[in-house]
Amino acid sequence: MTQAGLQESGVARQRRRERSRAARALAEAAPFAVLVLAIGFLAFVAGSFLTFAGWFPANHLTEAFRGGQALLEKATQYDTPWPNDFWQPARTEARGVTIYDPSRAFNGYTLYTSGHAQKAFLISMTGEVAHEWQLPFSAVWDESAAVESPQPDQLMYIEKAHLLPDGDLLALYVAIGTSPWGMGLVRMNQDSEVVWKYLQQAHHEFDVGADGKVYALTHEIRTDRIAGHEHLAPPRIDDYVVVLSPEGQELKKVWLLGALARSPYATMLSAVPWYIAEGKGDYLHTNSIDVIGPDTAGGLPFAAPGQVLLSLREIGAVAILDLEREEIVWAERGPWLRQHDADLLSNGHLMLFDNEGGPVGTSRVLEFDPKTLAIAWSYAGDDEHPFYSRVRSGQERLPNGDTLITESDGGRLLEVTPAGGIVWEYLNPERGGEAGELIPIVSWGQRIDPATLEPGFRETLKH
Repeated sequence: MTQAGLQESGVARQRRRERSRAARALAEAAPFAVLVLAIGFLAFVAGSFLTFAGWFPANHLTEAFRGGQALLEKATQYDTPWPNDFWQPARTEARGVTIYDPSRAFNGYTLYTSGHAQKAFLISMTGEVAHEWQLPFSAVWDESAAVESPQPDQLMYIEKAHLLPDGDLLALYVAIGTSPWGMGLVRMNQDSEVVWKYLQQAHHEFDVGADGKVYALTHEIRTDRIAGHEHLAPPRIDDYVVVLSPEGQELKKVWLLGALARSPYATMLSAVPWYIAEGKGDYLHTNSIDVIGPDTAGGLPFAAPGQVLLSLREIGAVAILDLEREEIVWAERGPWLRQHDADLLSNGHLMLFDNEGGPVGTSRVLEFDPKTLAIAWSYAGDDEHPFYSRVRSGQERLPNGDTLITESDGGRLLEVTPAGGIVWEYLNPERGGEAGELIPIVSWGQRIDPATLEPGFRETLKH
């Protein structure tokens, strides 16, 4: 045999010896590997059972998973100049006031907030800015805040604003990319200087009573369980109604999930959608609050002044909370889906923004009799004026019988007559995106009668 042949034969023997040693090692390791797999399988089964049963340490594991998921979303989904939730595709190139009939509209100023900045704007009927307030949350936050590390300013905006007669503004800040998302409520003067601040996690909406008290929604994480409602598993994002003095001091706080769970309407909690019950933890998602006054309580036998009307989005319900009894005294579901901004009118009817209850791809505003659920009036746009907002939005019944509507995703405000005609329309003039294809949301609009403003502030307005 040649030298090359001998070398090849030696290499072959060496490879056979290596394969033999590997086979013996594998045979020796196989029982251990089977043991490890068996332990892993049993651990998986046990973990699944504990999680299903809700036994220790299931809650801790669930909280850790949700926390990690939230951190991942925060780090990867909100790193662009135009966060998706504050900007939507513009439906038209038009900007500002596009329709205005002075003889038919309820003339005044319009207050609105926009997703592009932490500002509130007061505009004339022709769209000129008469006044604006600008106060970034970074200038408001301090160590007393419930949120220890707030999002950067570009991920926050003023969701609702309310103009007071002297030019002071109540502003509610929220953020995206965090949960809970409520940041707080601030009162600022006409020069955007802080008068007072309430930095608990106020969210969505608030209302101001005739006595100047502020009725707001807050939320926080709770980890307790509710007897009889084990499917509402912790950790939960639970909503509260808080009452603040005119100076911003907390006077009362009511836990809404508890108030509903011990009321005659507790069975409504069985209507929580599967995608919420499967891990979101935001079982009610209360998104509006409306103080019931003497002028609106008279039309309803189950309402009284001082109570508050609430919109509970995830269970598709509107409800009345008695703050003294801390109990839901009336609640109803109807032909609406993922609704916002429930208002009680002086005629005893309720009105709300029905985000997804209209025909496919449309929203509508509904006015209905809460005693019979009969629809008294609705607006849903038409082919020439499509009408849809997946989230947010609202409406205000004006003194002349028209309705001012905020279509958030469209970046649009419009005043419509009882017959459905548009007598005023305003499109957010701001644009974003690489080619200006995005419009910032408009989440709140309020028509202001100049006669309700104090002369000293009214004289400072530019138009």
